[in-house]
Amino acid sequence: MSQQIQPAKVMFDGPVHGRSPLHKYIFTGVVVLLCLWVLVPIYLLAVNTLSSPEDVNAFPKSLFPDLNTDSVSFFLNFAGVGQALWSSVKVATVTMVLSILAGAPAGYALSRFDFTGKSTFRVLVLMTRAFPLPLLALPLAVMYIRIGLDDSILGLALVHTTLALPFAVLITYSLFSGIPIELEEAAWTLGCSRLQAFQKVIFPLVLPGIAASAIFAFVISWNEVFAAAVLTIENRTLPAFLLQSLSFAPLHLKFAGGAVLVLPALIFIFLVRKYLFSMWGIANR
Repeated sequence: MSQQIQPAKVMFDGPVHGRSPLHKYIFTGVVVLLCLWVLVPIYLLAVNTLSSPEDVNAFPKSLFPDLNTDSVSFFLNFAGVGQALWSSVKVATVTMVLSILAGAPAGYALSRFDFTGKSTFRVLVLMTRAFPLPLLALPLAVMYIRIGLDDSILGLALVHTTLALPFAVLITYSLFSGIPIELEEAAWTLGCSRLQAFQKVIFPLVLPGIAASAIFAFVISWNEVFAAAVLTIENRTLPAFLLQSLSFAPLHLKFAGGAVLVLPALIFIFLVRKYLFSMWGIANR
């Protein structure tokens, strides 16, 4: 009996599972490097955004410069920024609506129904992210010109919906899978139809998660730059506008524009982290 128990003890306490001092140091070092990899660019972006234009271009730089909003004011009053911001809001809003209208029913169907090709369909949903957008850009631009969707809010929103739809499907799938089907069956026994059971029982429970999925789709569209740069000219979104302005825009405008792009994404990702962890199989975070 003791010979059977001893190997198990060694397996849990030994270095195989990273509990030796060396593995702890390596693990801690990797975590610190990853945190620095994420936080240092955010710190530099925030500091340069809240510095005066003179401090942004000065060298050497102070580690904690005086806070100044002149760079932000310059960015907001720069020609074309307002229109680009408004275009970004419109494209991201349309993308968010289309992603939920198409993704939530697909997530519900994957969660509740068994049908031929279900596993294949889930793989295909993920495979849509395997094709790089630059590879599809030229034929997409030609097709859009032929059908009149080039340089339009709807045309760009359709491309962004294609990018956001796999995440919408997977997030809503995890949401519906987390609700016991017995709740729906109980509603059916009380006289509700499937639609009424969904409306009265399921929908209130998944509404926060669907809102989180919608916000995530909004963020994907908000930060997308390649399709916006290729498919739009007059209706450029803010990322495409900043990319177009790289060659002549002053440095403090670039930092302020980067902060405007990053800040909503950071806030939204923080708010929906619970549902993202659920989608990736990490619970209770």
